[in-house]
Amino acid sequence: MNTDTLDKMRRMRLLGMHRAFKTSLETGGSASLTADEMIAMLVDSEWDDRHNRAIERSLRSARFRYKASVEALEYQGERGLDKNQLHRLAEGEFIKGHENLLITGPTGTGKSFVASAIGHQACILGYRVQYTNATRLFAQLKMAKADGSAIRELMRIERQDLFILDDFGMQPFDSQSRASLLEIIEDRHGKRSTIITSQLPVKQWHEVIGEKTVADAIMDRIVHQSQRIELKGESLRRKWNKKLADITD
Repeated sequence: MNTDTLDKMRRMRLLGMHRAFKTSLETGGSASLTADEMIAMLVDSEWDDRHNRAIERSLRSARFRYKASVEALEYQGERGLDKNQLHRLAEGEFIKGHENLLITGPTGTGKSFVASAIGHQACILGYRVQYTNATRLFAQLKMAKADGSAIRELMRIERQDLFILDDFGMQPFDSQSRASLLEIIEDRHGKRSTIITSQLPVKQWHEVIGEKTVADAIMDRIVHQSQRIELKGESLRRKWNKKLADITD
């Protein structure tokens, strides 16, 4: 009977339940459980298994630049990274409130890592997250317009609870990229959250976007209901390279 039960669990894809029941049979742990306790244990195991697999799928789908976590963030020195703010962001309240997060600072100060860490935590909380590099995104959208798939891609971005646009403003926007950015920001404004990272301070974004009327519309929606992190200090990459050189000398 137990063999048949295990086989049915496996065929119904009740993998957490299957694993827990098989383990209890092998260890004899089920003997001390009442029927209610056994059912609760099996259901909890299935719940945990499905939850963990959902997180794994979400992390793969997000395509983060770094395998980052909030626990791995460094707050020492004068980085401009506030631990209390980061922990509040990690709780996901800004996503519930449809707020944006703007992360700026010189190259190498950890902007992408911080954004990836917050996105990773959002996946754990059950939110749909997408990470993308700004230059790559707008190049892909140009190609998508050519083959007619741009609308589908823009709709996919719109559905994300948290959209991370990394390395914003690395090059000036042309008219097509500007129009795509406006559409993305307009679709998400007041409904979803967006994290934008940039080497440029926010006050320079208007100039990079270009075309005053469109830039005004985009900036008004980006800055409205947004939080900011302004990273400072020495490049972390340069710092770690120095440490590595000292060790190898």
